[in-house]
Amino acid sequence: KVLPLQKALKNQEIWITGLRAEHSPNRQSLTPFEWDEHNQIIKFHPLLSWSTEEVTAFIEQNQIPYNPLHKQGYISIGCSPCTRAIREGGDFRAGRWWWEDASKKECGLHLKQ
Repeated sequence: KVLPLQKALKNQEIWITGLRAEHSPNRQSLTPFEWDEHNQIIKFHPLLSWSTEEVTAFIEQNQIPYNPLHKQGYISIGCSPCTRAIREGGDFRAGRWWWEDASKKECGLHLKQ
């Protein structure tokens, strides 16, 4: 997924992401705008300071469709072999890359190269 993203970003001026600070310790130090040196593009994180509750409320208030797997415990969805359901109240990233160190759970799209 990294290579298709790089291709899609080519010749674009800005990359709008869905990153949120509560997703990981690495993301807590982000600012709403940053320069992505590797992709030579401005990244904008409009949801950076939003909580899970704020995202949920926005989705409900605006009747935005979302992945039905979410209600089945798949809170953070990646590729099929890397994703599994989590227990209610569990760490939402626990269903992704469960074999990795919890502090290093990043898919590769947002790594600083």
